[in-house]
Amino acid sequence: MSDLIKLLPDAVANQIAAGEVIQRPASAVKELLENAIDAGATDIKLVIKDAGKTLIQVTDNGSGMSQTDARMSFERHATSKINQAEDLFAIRTMGFRGEALASIAAIAHVELKSRLHDQELGTYLVIEGSRVISQKPGACPAGTTISVKNLFYNVPARRKFLKSNAAELRHIIEEFNRVAFVHEDIAFTLIHNNNIVYQHPASTLKQRIVSIMGSGYGEKIIPMKQGTDRVEISGFIGKPQYAKKTRGEQYFFANKRYIRHPYLHHAVENAFEELIQDNSFPSYFLYISVEPANIDINIHPTKTEVNFQDNQLIYAILKSAISKSLAQHNITPSLDFEQEQSFDLEELEKGKPIRNPFTPKDVQYNPFETSERKTDLRPGGGQASQQRDWEKLYDPLLERDSRPTEQELPRHDDVHDKSTKIFDIEASRKFFQVQNKYIVSYIKSGMIIIDQHNAHFRILYERFLDHLNKKASVSQKELFPQQLSFSPDNAELLKEIRPNLQLLGFNIKDLGKNTFVVDGRPADCPQDDLYALLERILENFKRNTEKLNIDKNISLARSLAASLSIRHGKRLQPEEMEVLSEQLFSCKVPEKTPGGKLCFWIISFDELQKKFRSTDAT
Repeated sequence: MSDLIKLLPDAVANQIAAGEVIQRPASAVKELLENAIDAGATDIKLVIKDAGKTLIQVTDNGSGMSQTDARMSFERHATSKINQAEDLFAIRTMGFRGEALASIAAIAHVELKSRLHDQELGTYLVIEGSRVISQKPGACPAGTTISVKNLFYNVPARRKFLKSNAAELRHIIEEFNRVAFVHEDIAFTLIHNNNIVYQHPASTLKQRIVSIMGSGYGEKIIPMKQGTDRVEISGFIGKPQYAKKTRGEQYFFANKRYIRHPYLHHAVENAFEELIQDNSFPSYFLYISVEPANIDINIHPTKTEVNFQDNQLIYAILKSAISKSLAQHNITPSLDFEQEQSFDLEELEKGKPIRNPFTPKDVQYNPFETSERKTDLRPGGGQASQQRDWEKLYDPLLERDSRPTEQELPRHDDVHDKSTKIFDIEASRKFFQVQNKYIVSYIKSGMIIIDQHNAHFRILYERFLDHLNKKASVSQKELFPQQLSFSPDNAELLKEIRPNLQLLGFNIKDLGKNTFVVDGRPADCPQDDLYALLERILENFKRNTEKLNIDKNISLARSLAASLSIRHGKRLQPEEMEVLSEQLFSCKVPEKTPGGKLCFWIISFDELQKKFRSTDAT
């Protein structure tokens, strides 16, 4: 039998390696921006076309490269950052593996122009699919410009799985801003299809956060800082009253690198415990600085997952620092041990008579007295009526608000006690609610139990999907149009689905710079917080389209239905329960929600009888 194992051709090996590093246009953007930062740039411009599918161009004023370095930078594992294994534990730069440019060149057409500051001419290099087409000297500005064209042109399977331009643009913006968040001393510009999307001048950290997140954001955050000889933590945290229903505004950075760290996120949540509502998430922009030897950043190709040597120490310091910052800004209760506040007594002047500090009270005051007692000021007046009123409070049979009177109870020929009569009243009702979650009623074959949230979810989903398909809905004008600002990624998503939201009844106008005016909402939409509602819709839409990969209209109908459906815990009137039941069984698919959860459950009389017979000891 002949040998089966053989070495892969370099071109194939490079494409496989590129798949780990470059997953979408945003991945290439991240690598190119980090290279520009490592080159010492103070001004970086990112130009993209068709969400990076046609062009990704990064221009910087950094150190530039010589002719030899420009050529070597596209070789796999060629780097100026490390010489030996020990250097991996002293990394202070963004890139170090020497894989970024090699991976990009394997799956795209790449052009590079670079010039050293002390040279008159630079170098011009053209590479296609890891193959060098040409390299020659040429005039160009000091620094480096890299143009990546036709990404994944030779890997059609990967290009086919890219999302829509709007979705890919959101990923690019997210990567762009993650880099901008930690390099506030560098000016950044983002241009998409010849339009300036963002322009962040060099600034302070707070100014950079406000520049990215939108005007007015500075009032929503407070600073925090805590340090030891092992770690230093600084940044900004959101005030509890501005906690979101989504996780979009949560950023950890370690040694100027964006990271994800569930363990440290738990520390933040603990610090905000009891300050925010359930299912709400605090905003934070937290920067952790440790010695490179105490952090391992080489455990994932994208370098977003890291290991800290002192995880527990950082957890404790982070939680303490957030609690301290909240207390300093009077957001959590704090005690002033410098001043005793238990007693606040006047100083006595010499010769001044001592007076009783308490106001005299009516010693005959009785909280159970009637209004007749208040007008009868004779000694002992109204005592009999007081006694009768006192008894009424403790006579449960006379509480008309809580149970029916004897006249209201149905009459029976047989003698029954009061509890039996009340059960008869309950049984005569067509619908009743259990734990403010379930609607229970009887049908010919037995009992039906309806989940109020799931049922309303199904009803709204079919209604909104019908509006989208028929392109017709009713909009209710806002009394006062609302101006709303969103985070960059949510703003781009809102621009994408705005025509679909119009079909559902939302009237939204784009003012630019992540700001919108809303002067209409669907007619059956409650008058809740409009900003929170739209944020929930956007978050649900992202989850549906990216994780479930479903049609845009279906995703939007599900998102809006999930945001507006009745929650568990809401008390309903009998009339509301009846309407909900009728609407559910008018649906095309009343049995389940769009996600597959049960809307109702029927228990037949036979099942009930079997259940009781199985427990019958006789």
